[in-house]
Amino acid sequence: MRVLIAEDQVLLREGLVQLFTARGHDVVAAVGDAAGVLSTVEAHQPDLLLIDVRMPPTFTDEGTRAALDVKHAHPGIGVLVLSQHVDTTHAPSLVGLGGFGYLLKDRVLAVQEFLAAAQRVADGGSALDPTVVGALMAAHPLSSLSAREREVLELMAEGLNNPAIARRLTVSERTIESHVRHVMLKLDLSESDDGHRRVLAVLAYLRAHPA
Repeated sequence: MRVLIAEDQVLLREGLVQLFTARGHDVVAAVGDAAGVLSTVEAHQPDLLLIDVRMPPTFTDEGTRAALDVKHAHPGIGVLVLSQHVDTTHAPSLVGLGGFGYLLKDRVLAVQEFLAAAQRVADGGSALDPTVVGALMAAHPLSSLSAREREVLELMAEGLNNPAIARRLTVSERTIESHVRHVMLKLDLSESDDGHRRVLAVLAYLRAHPA
């Protein structure tokens, strides 16, 4: 996997470089601001852009705006956003484009899970931090769903498939299939076995039906 890292904190940036290279991945570039991210992407054509939300000079949303620019110009490149705190301002738009992940920075410490999420995003899938999903769900009433259906929906939005959700909730896969079917019916969404499309369906619904 070819990776471009955009992170202003030097220690974290160098740590991420070492993390990926130690696992046999190719870090094509590592930059400290968002200004030249798009041109660097075009020069190196990475499989994955790993970028911080808050970058110089204002440390607000430079990273997510650069991520949007990259996804619009190169939709096939995966973008994994890292953040110290949850900021869902641009998340729904990015998730709707596919090949997108949003993780809190402390998830990097769970190395194997973090690398698996990075690979999934590079392959066109999704990886959403549970805290981010919770923030998105909290902004929407979803009043028609039961508590368990809402819980299943949150796990769907994280990118989990039915067997993974069943393991997380320690229930049968058939029970989860029933919950998913009810969620899709209540939200008037088409059901699909493809986990990535399910995530897009959920976020598309939230985007189209704000609280």
